[in-house]
Amino acid sequence: MVQGTLPSDSGRPSVVESCSLVIFGASGDLARRKLMPAIYNLLLDGMLPPHFAVVGTSRKDLRHEDFRAGMREGVEKYSRRPLDRSAWSAFESRLFYHRGSISEAATYDGLRSLLTQVDADQHLPGHRLFYLAVPPDAFAPICHGLQRAGLAYPPDANKPFCRIIVEKPIGHDLESARQINSALAQVFDESQIFRIDHYLGKETVQNMMVLRFANSIFEPIWNSKYIDHVQITVSEAEGVGTRAAYYDKIGALRDMVQNHILQLLCLVAMEPPHSLDPDVVRDARMNVLRCLRPIAGKEVERMAVRAQYRRGSCRGIDIPDYRHEAGVTPDSTMETYVALKLFVENWRWAGVPFYLRTGKAMPTRASEVAVQFKDIPQILFNANPTMPQAPNVLALRLQPAEGFSLRVISKVPGTKAQTQPVEMNFNYGDAFSAGTPEAYERLLLDVMIGDASLFMRRDAVEASWAWITQILDGWKTEERRQLPGYPAGTWGPIEADQLIGANGRAWRTI
Repeated sequence: MVQGTLPSDSGRPSVVESCSLVIFGASGDLARRKLMPAIYNLLLDGMLPPHFAVVGTSRKDLRHEDFRAGMREGVEKYSRRPLDRSAWSAFESRLFYHRGSISEAATYDGLRSLLTQVDADQHLPGHRLFYLAVPPDAFAPICHGLQRAGLAYPPDANKPFCRIIVEKPIGHDLESARQINSALAQVFDESQIFRIDHYLGKETVQNMMVLRFANSIFEPIWNSKYIDHVQITVSEAEGVGTRAAYYDKIGALRDMVQNHILQLLCLVAMEPPHSLDPDVVRDARMNVLRCLRPIAGKEVERMAVRAQYRRGSCRGIDIPDYRHEAGVTPDSTMETYVALKLFVENWRWAGVPFYLRTGKAMPTRASEVAVQFKDIPQILFNANPTMPQAPNVLALRLQPAEGFSLRVISKVPGTKAQTQPVEMNFNYGDAFSAGTPEAYERLLLDVMIGDASLFMRRDAVEASWAWITQILDGWKTEERRQLPGYPAGTWGPIEADQLIGANGRAWRTI
């Protein structure tokens, strides 16, 4: 494949234009662990444009050679494929570094000079991507610094493109999200802003649309007539660890539900888009957020469960009580676990509950979307009320062991009419010989070609925060001094079991 050329059947532009990627916060973990390994794997796949450069910037005093050595170390340690010495040797000459503080005008003037020189030396047309791998409070000063230096400007057919990429969190509530989005909008057009949620870049998440809309067997039964309920689980085996001080200001609802899990919900519940145009797909996801029944006031206590992990053991590792983690306030009421029961109020999903749960210090690291279909009538093979037949379940495994399974009922071999549930399993690793790309590989490539399908639009960010903020407000009124607990290494508090069990349902064992 010619470098920088996409497969002709990809449904996307066939050529990735030559450009440079500027990473603010280039000395941080994100650049070393995720961004550079992703760029390196795109290089090996022949997906980078013919001319491409990376310019890192941060406050650390580094030379170009120091930056290149640090990025090589990141690739050697975190890339899904081993470092190819020949490929890296040819590529590292395209890596550059610029030292500066985001609050100083000289930083952006120096960056402009370096980029001008890089464009000339690397034969680049001036197309630029700015990746803000920095905390949200740095977004506004960076945007205004770029604008003042002439590096950021509105879309113009007569100018090279410039696009900006920002990481979550986009705020900590609705008001802060609006402030951040307004700061971005003062400098960049919405079409230039790419808000990354790495969950949407996962191969198995992308496959959810294909599974639904490329297979005629699912869409006719993808509604309240046939589906009993949906469970979305994102569990993490580790405690808060070194992120304790940060996590104690955020919690599970903000950290996981507001972005990752609500976006998974949108993919499950969305109506079929009439095309794969980015805004058509994002409109379909946005419409789900508009249909969410609010959880507010007294409903918060009935529909939302929060808890903290207590001392326990997970996979042989002792985990202390959350309140005893270094960096956590001794009287913290920040949740490390949350479970929600919610409804999408439209014709397709009327009356179908969606159960969401996520937590730290749980038995395993896993992400799953499980669609449970309604029970068959209590006749024939389901005639014994004391031993009801297991329901059909379509479970999409996002991590680990990416794939999906379908539980069906089969006859047990023998002379009796005995039945048993069996699993029909599909595993990506077994079905496809090629390695599954990391989420950041797909997302960075999409930014290069200007495809925003997998990125959050401003209205979706603010709609999800508006829904989440009502729950946060409800929790504030409870004034609890201590949250329910669950031992580290277990699947959560009894209150979560009661939430789903109130209507005779139960959480899946993953």
